[in-house]
Amino acid sequence: MSLSLQLTIGDWVAFFNHFLSLSLLAVGGAIITAPDMHRFLVDHNEWLTEQQFSSSIALAQASPGPNVLFVAVIGWNVGLNAGAGLGGGWMSIALSSLGVFLSLLGIMLPSSVLTYTTTRWAHRHREKRGIKAFKLGMAPVVIALLVSTGWLLTASHNAPHKDWPLWLLTLASMLLVWRTRIHLLWLIAAGAVIGALGWI
Repeated sequence: MSLSLQLTIGDWVAFFNHFLSLSLLAVGGAIITAPDMHRFLVDHNEWLTEQQFSSSIALAQASPGPNVLFVAVIGWNVGLNAGAGLGGGWMSIALSSLGVFLSLLGIMLPSSVLTYTTTRWAHRHREKRGIKAFKLGMAPVVIALLVSTGWLLTASHNAPHKDWPLWLLTLASMLLVWRTRIHLLWLIAAGAVIGALGWI
């Protein structure tokens, strides 16, 4: 289900600026900014539906490649909605491409520049107490942001209490990762087969 939107140049600028600001919060990866993307794109501006947002993340996470791919899929869907969906012809393709470009440039540019400059500086001063404290202090922040992203994606289900097979699969996968040396790709493949068979 897609939306039909009329996005102005100001809307596209706000879209780009939001991703620019989220880039500086993406400590540990872009996925931890998903809750604020959801707030901005689904709740506040209604540029995406709940289903489009969740599907964008699920599709990108299932695809091979970098974790940040979900940002491109979200940008594509915003552009697609602005171009009247798949039936919008070349205008839909152009706006979808604009959404991909703006979202990826916004999420990648500030964090890349900041990471490059600060890591060079931190490497030169790695023995200082403040640098060590910063590294230790960032771990709980990243974990909390990852938990909030997981909570957001779980809350998007209409009836989480009926998803007990999914919870059981998640728990089994977590235990296998924790207690064995099974490669994660085997678990992803098993999840794909289980999903394709309709067991979950």
